[in-house]
Amino acid sequence: MQQIKKFLSATPYREYGLTVASADASFRKYYRLTQADKTVLLMDSSLEKESLKPFLNVTKRLTQVGVSVPKIYEQNLELGYLIIEDFGNTHLLNVLNESNFKELYKKAIEEMIRMQKADAKGLPLYDKAFLHFEMDLMQAWYLEKHLAHSLTQEQKELLANSLDAISNTVLTQPQGLFVHRDYHSRNIMLREDDSLGIIDYQDAMSGALLYDLVSLLKDCYIAFDRESIIELVLYFKERAGVDVSDAEFIKWFDFMGMQRHIKVLGIFARLFLRDGKDGYLKDIPLTLAYTLDAAKRYKETKALATLLEELTA
Repeated sequence: MQQIKKFLSATPYREYGLTVASADASFRKYYRLTQADKTVLLMDSSLEKESLKPFLNVTKRLTQVGVSVPKIYEQNLELGYLIIEDFGNTHLLNVLNESNFKELYKKAIEEMIRMQKADAKGLPLYDKAFLHFEMDLMQAWYLEKHLAHSLTQEQKELLANSLDAISNTVLTQPQGLFVHRDYHSRNIMLREDDSLGIIDYQDAMSGALLYDLVSLLKDCYIAFDRESIIELVLYFKERAGVDVSDAEFIKWFDFMGMQRHIKVLGIFARLFLRDGKDGYLKDIPLTLAYTLDAAKRYKETKALATLLEELTA
């Protein structure tokens, strides 16, 4: 805290009150600086300073296409601090319900379409190798470490073949677009004027058309009925002007969802086992349910669904 106060002493915010705002799944912390009715956020990335340059880089890319991201007022990359615009305390997750989710998701889809116009050149590639690097987290951290399974050679081969089928289908959809990578209800803020503010985008990559749509509509923290979700998937298809059959588009969506949720099962287990963060364990059942529901719908992944049901029973 002494280092933070020293940093603030050289900024216009030296007299502002300081309170803890939040921490996320990484090692970043956020503090709210307040004076009368003025507030800003201090992003403390002192434990992962390397994340600040990507954050600044991606902020610039998104600002250039009109995406609502926080303005940056002060920065000290050496210490790992930024002072940024405060979008308030209301995450989309706080307000989503059965009566408003379609309207709010459509609003978020419009923001996502803007986001996909951002320059993706030079961003890390979401290629086949990276898709598999992520999916392999499930076997290592969720199945083997968290559930304490020792997979047979036959199970490992079935898993490998299934993951290969998933990545092959993912790669048939349009590629090379800006991908936020964590575009869900905890990273979308509902501002006082009812506009949306987008946060936590520093891990952006260049990848598949539907990754962020899956993150939004198959959210690991909240779920709505499939019929309504598919309606929103096709709303995005129409708004984005994608010339492919509805059935093919829905398959892209489901396979992209499997890739993401298989990864997330590994990440949630790793956050608990490696980082001591047990708050994500309660989100594993929904993440697994999404994975099983999609896997059971397609011949390429039915065997994967059976295997996961056996291992998680």
